[in-house]
Amino acid sequence: MAPKENANLNTLPVGRLGILPLQSCTSLGQKVDNYLVRWRKERQNELKSTIAFEGYERDSYIIASSTPRFGSGEAKGVINESIRGDDLYIMVDVCNYSLTYSLCGYTNRMSPDDHFQDLKRIIAAVGGKARRVNVIMPFLYESRQHRRSGRESLDCAIALKELLNMGVENIITFDAHDPRVQNAIPLHGFETVRPTYQFLKGLFRVEPELPLDSGHLMVISPDAGGTERAIYLANVLGVDMGMFYKRRDYAHIVDGRNPIVAHEFLGADVKGKNMIIIDDMISSGDSMLEVAALLKEKKAGKIFMCSTFGLFTNGLEKFDKAYEQGLFDRLLTTNLVYQTPELLEKPYYVNCDMSKYIALLIDTINHDASISKLLDPVERIHRLMNRHCQN
Repeated sequence: MAPKENANLNTLPVGRLGILPLQSCTSLGQKVDNYLVRWRKERQNELKSTIAFEGYERDSYIIASSTPRFGSGEAKGVINESIRGDDLYIMVDVCNYSLTYSLCGYTNRMSPDDHFQDLKRIIAAVGGKARRVNVIMPFLYESRQHRRSGRESLDCAIALKELLNMGVENIITFDAHDPRVQNAIPLHGFETVRPTYQFLKGLFRVEPELPLDSGHLMVISPDAGGTERAIYLANVLGVDMGMFYKRRDYAHIVDGRNPIVAHEFLGADVKGKNMIIIDDMISSGDSMLEVAALLKEKKAGKIFMCSTFGLFTNGLEKFDKAYEQGLFDRLLTTNLVYQTPELLEKPYYVNCDMSKYIALLIDTINHDASISKLLDPVERIHRLMNRHCQN
């Protein structure tokens, strides 16, 4: 049954809906498609049989495409069916390192650069025939290089302008490292969505008796840059918020960044309270685990680590060890980026599925309706909290 947020979409669609998940986003794209197919078959609309709604109800909205490569490593984008007049939603996961291609006999893993080039190839294959082109890029390409602190490139801003120049009208991303990067394209659609509701839904599912009051729960930001994210969650839950700030060694650069000397804590007493540590990404995981260890030293209760993107660039061994030592209780990330089978089998891991949320966004935008309530899930979170407290 269609959710309340888009149960009454009576406006005309912008065009016939088409979902174009690249190979990096095949699994997520299929889940999104399943939701859309079911909702549109169930939706009651007296105009569904008119020509304006042609192609509205179908068995699948996925449009077949591919990006085959030559032996030299070069590639091309191919779309295998007509997309003339369609409202296209191209989905790409630039962090999916599981995909490979052959380069002069050697096997290369696909990097974010390769995925972004494939995205541009598919947009080029559209050739201006679609009614509108929208890009859903959960992890915003080069979003960690969002500002200049020296003689540096501004990769994210350049990438956004490239997409704009190729005819993309809307870009939807999740938990952008710094949302102000949208200033690079101020006259076009750019939405950065936070999965706060999905985190709480996943947490309540595995912790059905978790108390939701300031005496038992606290939200923690692992660094100064993520305070806005933590403040929002703390305000919605009605609990206190604390933060760590990083003291860095600005005289040296290790792995492309200034190494962290220490984490300093600012906030109320955490003794006996459960902690929700929330951040946009887990890269190596060093910062998150160090923060969890410091909170445990301060006699914190259960520790739940929430991150939109679980990259785990250095593997999962350190998380296994930390879990065995009792440094944290649950690790929550979304399926917006590639998840290894090993991760999904971990006893401490909680997968927060975002496919229904993406389907809601696509369905609403295709009808050219407002997505304001989808971007600010306060009402849904309060309903979720009420159900949790009643159980």
